[in-house]
Amino acid sequence: MAPSKKNTAKDRGGGKGKASGSKGGDKKDDAGGAKLKAATAINARHILCEKHSKKEEALVKLRDGMKFDEVAREFSEDKARQGGSLGWKTRGALDAAFEKTAYELEPSTTASPKFAEVKTGHGYHIIMVEGRR
Repeated sequence: MAPSKKNTAKDRGGGKGKASGSKGGDKKDDAGGAKLKAATAINARHILCEKHSKKEEALVKLRDGMKFDEVAREFSEDKARQGGSLGWKTRGALDAAFEKTAYELEPSTTASPKFAEVKTGHGYHIIMVEGRR
């Protein structure tokens, strides 16, 4: 069994889990979702890419500091071209894998997004949440 990597106060950029760091989490690890209050709806944005390579290009732009909505306009391949905005979505209204990932994210802004990645039948998504209620 490999030793686990522990996060410290100095290590805020990568970490394990979706909600850690200011520029997003790594892949689909389980996050400490217990810190978030239960929500019945989220205000979500996403970037949908059919190809893994295009998703990776979008991630590079986000990690380089580009705003989430600008990256969504440039890279997203769906009709949510308004900066990737999906609006307020209640539980059960989204793809199960997408919803699980999105509800585990902390709210953030497009200028400093906390994002996560998930693959669904529609393609590769990069998700951020702007609000919870």
